[in-house]
Amino acid sequence: MHATISDGNKMLNARTSFRLLNSAFLFTFAALAPCLAQSQAISTPLSTSALAPDRLVRIDRVLQQYVDQDRVAGAVALVLRDGKPAYEKAFGWSDKEAGRKMTTTTVFRIASQTKAITSTAVMALIEEGKIGINQPAGDFIPTFKKTTVALKDENGSARIVPAKRPITIADLLTHTAGISYGREPHIAALYEAKGLGPAAGNGWYTADKDEPICETMERLGTLPFVSQPGEAFVYGYNTDILGCIVEKASGMPLDQFIRTRITGPLGMKDTRFFIPPAERDRLATVYASGPGGKIVRAEEGSRGQGHYVDGPRKSFAGGAGLTSTAHDYARFLEMIRNGGALGGVRILGPRATALMTTNQSGTLHSTTGLGFGFGFQTVDRYGASGMASIGSFGWGGAYGTTYQVDREGHLVVVLMIQLMPNATDIQAKFMTSVYQALTN
Repeated sequence: MHATISDGNKMLNARTSFRLLNSAFLFTFAALAPCLAQSQAISTPLSTSALAPDRLVRIDRVLQQYVDQDRVAGAVALVLRDGKPAYEKAFGWSDKEAGRKMTTTTVFRIASQTKAITSTAVMALIEEGKIGINQPAGDFIPTFKKTTVALKDENGSARIVPAKRPITIADLLTHTAGISYGREPHIAALYEAKGLGPAAGNGWYTADKDEPICETMERLGTLPFVSQPGEAFVYGYNTDILGCIVEKASGMPLDQFIRTRITGPLGMKDTRFFIPPAERDRLATVYASGPGGKIVRAEEGSRGQGHYVDGPRKSFAGGAGLTSTAHDYARFLEMIRNGGALGGVRILGPRATALMTTNQSGTLHSTTGLGFGFGFQTVDRYGASGMASIGSFGWGGAYGTTYQVDREGHLVVVLMIQLMPNATDIQAKFMTSVYQALTN
């Protein structure tokens, strides 16, 4: 892992030197640029040279057909070009049964898109010297001082061995700590006995837990993981652990840290772990891909609608707990694209955002041209992620939300839906429809 971080720093120097030499001009421009308008209507596009008008209508057709075919209930799409809305529309229904239409201010469960925001919180504390990139997680959570790994025997049972080395902050940021969501057959029963994995809805879900996230993560540290630290990309509780570490290092609850250091300064007023009861009708309904791909209303509880309005409001899950709007999340991404600053507010330094958006995991995440940085999937080869340029970064969430930031194309692209499980290809087709509208 140490070598990977070093390699990432070399890539940073090579790929961003010109940009960093001109940072004074770039960030002065960003500070003077007008903030993203907070409109509930379709935003006014840029000049016609930004996205071709005759090709923009293809985005409409792509998204509307999924609604017309009953494959999604509704969607909100937002495209920023150079920080300004080039496309912003709502389609279909926020709650089809109730006859409530989707709007551009509808709130969505963003699940794993929470990870990028929590990773930003970690990077802010790294910049302050309160957390070290290669610091052991056990310095903050005692149960992580000595961890174990469950190796799968030929008969399918678990053979538990000590971890070869401590899990570090870098391991957690890149999902190379060997920590899953505890659903593998040889460890599922162990996790379920501790209220994790299969016992926690979809594993990642904690909104119904009547305990702070650090209590849950301290219990997690007593369980075996599925791979040795630094040896594999394993998607799991990594960023939830980081959320607890943010609390330990900062001395404040994760929701308060994110609000005071990230969402508040950026004006992201609709990005929260839990929805105020008075605003429950702003939260989109969750649907599921049913027979023949047609949508059915998802069940109540942890595997469907969740406890984001009426839950205990105690578990602030840094890995999958936030709700947000397309506008809010695009604003956060624009800050990252701008090197850590937006509208006169600086959240991170440009070196920190470069680390986050540069591959820090080598080929552990993928051998097909995709990497993983400190919180984002990266595009290292053109064609590895559709038409996304080399250097682009993005991710998505379990409820179907997705995003892509393309620096070469000057783009921030966000699609919000609520479909779990999702049997459609709407994300890929939407992204292609955006890129085909770029003619300059």
